[in-house]
Amino acid sequence: MVREFKTIEEVAGPLMLVKQVDGVKYDELGEIELPDGSVRRCRVLEINGSNVLVQLFENSAGMNLAESKVRFVGHGVELPVSRDMLGRVFSGMGEPIDGGPRLIPEKTLDINGTPINPAARNYPSEFIQTGISTIDGLNTLVRGQKLPIFSGSGLPHANLAAQIARQAKVRGTDSRFAVVFAAVGITFEEADFFISDFRRTGAIDRTVLFINLASDAAIERISAPRMALTAAEYLAYDCGMHVLVIMTDITNYAEALREVSAARKEVPGRRGYPGYLYTDLATMYERAGRKVGCEGSITMIPILSMPEDDKTHPIPDLTGYITEGQIILSREIYRKGYLPPVDVLPSLSRLKDKGIGEGKTREDHAGTMNQLFSSYARGKEAKELMVVLGEAALTPIDRLYAKFADEFEKRYVNQGFTEDRSIEETLDLGWQLLSILPKSEMKRIKPEILERYWPKKEEETGSGAVGA
Repeated sequence: MVREFKTIEEVAGPLMLVKQVDGVKYDELGEIELPDGSVRRCRVLEINGSNVLVQLFENSAGMNLAESKVRFVGHGVELPVSRDMLGRVFSGMGEPIDGGPRLIPEKTLDINGTPINPAARNYPSEFIQTGISTIDGLNTLVRGQKLPIFSGSGLPHANLAAQIARQAKVRGTDSRFAVVFAAVGITFEEADFFISDFRRTGAIDRTVLFINLASDAAIERISAPRMALTAAEYLAYDCGMHVLVIMTDITNYAEALREVSAARKEVPGRRGYPGYLYTDLATMYERAGRKVGCEGSITMIPILSMPEDDKTHPIPDLTGYITEGQIILSREIYRKGYLPPVDVLPSLSRLKDKGIGEGKTREDHAGTMNQLFSSYARGKEAKELMVVLGEAALTPIDRLYAKFADEFEKRYVNQGFTEDRSIEETLDLGWQLLSILPKSEMKRIKPEILERYWPKKEEETGSGAVGA
């Protein structure tokens, strides 16, 4: 039942106080009708007796409080969903912005979703191929995982996000794969880049895009990721699809939370962010996963830019607690011209061991992964010694490790934003790089695997190698 009230008391920024209200619920959607007949939307943020604090979705400019009326519609913010969402572009409030018609919904879902019962969760285990060596080979992504990308201001995380959305696939199954892409608080140029890139490559056909611009209201930034997750839940659990959710930039989302929190005069927590930031992020991240008895799954890659490249900042810090690892982009590697500039050593996928091995990737994956990590770490140490002591002070084996580190960055890390490497190509490239070192140094690979995969001389293998 719709109830109308003409008791708007005051407006402060994105908040509006309505008095003498009864029968409304927390998070309920409201509509403000202005004297000229135009309608602006809001949602209930706080109820104190008969006073209701609502949050505006649009700005309050030109609003005549005495002549405007508010009606509450009896439900929260909802998203109409349908299989026809694929290939479409929506605003952060779920409105089509691609010039196409409105959806004919199969159902309408509350954007806050319902938490997955822990007992109903399936453990993530199937490998997802992104076509990017530093992720597939060393920080493997598995279905149902939450694997964030930590970036810095000016680093090309937008290109990396578009590359993953284009290339990601579940190998060895006929199951349908979809991408839900939420761009939160981005500029018009970035929005245009994502939309045109997906259309140019054909990736748009299996993608649902939610675009929230920096010029849009703060409340829309809070809603956009939840809109995307609601669409993902429908595609995964109702349509049986494997869905990859990519959200960029979570930092903009947290800034919007801080803006609303400050307007409500709440006691600030770390760096001015609300004390419930951890809980709020968890309500989004924990919507990813796999359900027992459900064919579909939701895998999540949130992307966040770390203010001042600070990993201890509240947003990356709290995200790291909730998710299963992180991919870190490095300014140093970016300056060398290597793309994507993934910093391998501090990056981590906590579930990588669950998605690799025979039947999933290849039997030599675990051994080569550990050996590459170990060799690259030692090579970086050798290069640091070289800077201090000079190359002449290094042992012959340390010089080989230093050479390995350079080649590893040049050929393994550096692949550009258009190359799509299969996991076999990534593993073969890893073996080629390891062959720079003596066979006796392969201490992390089982002897039988080493004998089977150790590269033979060029004249013996012919076409068995993958080029740089």
